[in-house]
Amino acid sequence: MHAEQRQHIQTVVQVAETGKPVSAPSQQDDIIRNSWMRCVHEHKLDPTRMQEAIILPSQNVREHQDRLDEFLHIARHGLETLYHQVAGLGYAVLLTDAKGITVDFIGDIQMDPSLRKAGLYLGSDWSETVAGTCGVGTCISTGQALTVHLGDHFDATHIPLTCTAAPIFSPTGQMKAVLDISALTSPQQKQSQHLALQLVTMYSHHIENAYFLHRFRKEWILRLSAAPEFLEVNPDYLMAIDASGKIMGHNRRAQLLFSESAPENLIGRNIDSLVNISVDDLTRFVWVQPADRRAVMVSGTSRLLFLSALPPSQPGDKILQTPTEGSVPAPLAALSGGDAALDRQIERAAKLVNSPISILLTGETGSGKEYFAKALHQSSARRHGPFVAVNCAAIPDTLIESELFGYAPGSFSGASVKGKRGLIQQADGGTLFLDEIGDMPKPLQARLLRVLSEKEVLPLGSTKPVEVNIRVVAATHCNLETLVRQGAFRDDLYYRISGAQIILPPLRDRQDFTWLIDRILYLHNEKEAGQKPPGIAHEAMVILRAHPWPGNARELRNTIEYAAAVCRHNLITPDDLPEYLQKSALSVPQHHAEQSVPGLDSEAGSLLAQLRSQHWNISAVASILGTSRMTIYRRMKRLGISQPNHLDY
Repeated sequence: MHAEQRQHIQTVVQVAETGKPVSAPSQQDDIIRNSWMRCVHEHKLDPTRMQEAIILPSQNVREHQDRLDEFLHIARHGLETLYHQVAGLGYAVLLTDAKGITVDFIGDIQMDPSLRKAGLYLGSDWSETVAGTCGVGTCISTGQALTVHLGDHFDATHIPLTCTAAPIFSPTGQMKAVLDISALTSPQQKQSQHLALQLVTMYSHHIENAYFLHRFRKEWILRLSAAPEFLEVNPDYLMAIDASGKIMGHNRRAQLLFSESAPENLIGRNIDSLVNISVDDLTRFVWVQPADRRAVMVSGTSRLLFLSALPPSQPGDKILQTPTEGSVPAPLAALSGGDAALDRQIERAAKLVNSPISILLTGETGSGKEYFAKALHQSSARRHGPFVAVNCAAIPDTLIESELFGYAPGSFSGASVKGKRGLIQQADGGTLFLDEIGDMPKPLQARLLRVLSEKEVLPLGSTKPVEVNIRVVAATHCNLETLVRQGAFRDDLYYRISGAQIILPPLRDRQDFTWLIDRILYLHNEKEAGQKPPGIAHEAMVILRAHPWPGNARELRNTIEYAAAVCRHNLITPDDLPEYLQKSALSVPQHHAEQSVPGLDSEAGSLLAQLRSQHWNISAVASILGTSRMTIYRRMKRLGISQPNHLDY
């Protein structure tokens, strides 16, 4: 224990015992002193205890993330933008839930070990009951934006840190999350964090409003501001009302604005009790007249505000809508035959199909990353636009810049006199799939980052950038975090492309192996003039199941298509498999065959009746029978039952 830590512990003990402030300016802050008192008398924390940061296991973190799933997707852009504002100053950006658990995090990967040790990391618990006085925990306890600077912290372990946090509230007034920026070191003066406090407060407001607008996009939304010039671009107050004029939701600033005239909950109140308009007046405030002519008065006061009304989106409106709860678009659903791990990733991806968040697909070579990217594209509102796939590892270093960004006429020796549109421009209005992005040369990473940030591309030899509207899906079999630590990949580009990570399981771990083979045979025979797919002999299936499949689904597809082409009598036998698989057959046990089941017809009839009664909803049948979806698929396969709605996507 250092002398500074011993002195800090003595100070905390003195304040906890006397309730009086000490001489140091930052420690005279009532908020900090009251928090210290809570830590000792309510949370029963020991000031002499120095506790290392608590990082929850990944499974526990996922549980906290799942509760905020939709909110996290919306908040991610705010975190990325804030990080770009403060990254050069040594800050990490954290987003916690209302319990203080860090559910999203962006920090310098080069500083990863130090950030993790300090608790500035995904999964860290910054609740006041565990960590003592800290930015997140004390923000949750007080509901206020604040800075907990150096010696303000309760635990002497944390006194090198400076933490600035602001609350984010739900549309019904409860705390939803906390946005925090923290640094491992800082100047001594607490005033040095004044700008940090303003930034965090501003971005927490932006995230809160973005979530509000998404949540109530199908209702009337009222935007109010004290200045007409900022009414459309950055309104202070938001409220959502139903067709009768009752308030359904509001942002935090609106709650505080009307707290004097309506101290009770705003939800359920009529709008005319808060401002001097009725629901019948709303059409006058829908972009019909200049903002400075849309003034309203706060009821019972002389305060003037300017109002803009946004009507509910209609079913036919061209807006990006998130799939309804539990729904998975058909192209994505067609990727799995019941594998639990893959199904979880598909369900996550389904919520992101129309999100502006960039997606990073990770998985072993051949695990189906491009198929997944195409399914994302086909499931989105961009499906009528182009899908442009770029293999960053396959394009020579000397050509990748001109291939990606294009070039102006005559920009270099050998260039076309007409110039060339690059692949990024070709993806305008659609999806750009960057496969094996870890192999992109580092100089081009900076140019790609500019494209993603500015939404424009500058062709080689040109001085005028071209606007592009693209959705980026990247993929890699590498560990990009390792490449960042090695200096081979830019950390700012990594955070830009990894807004959401989708992990594809390797073939050897998939539970829908038989379904995948059937799928490959079905699609292969569609190409072969609709011939009946061949069967697979039991001995051949044993060999296929025993193989480790290092090439994953790509290797399996090549194997099955080869076997289907060379087999006789429409039955794939071990002799029809590639030679390297036949050699492995010598070491494969021969006792894995499923035993025949007595009363087969009775079992098949019973299962078929259940499937028909549930309209072939496999999950519903599994729930009724108290088993898993995979078990139902296995039974269907064994009993020769095929789904009538087997589709080709």
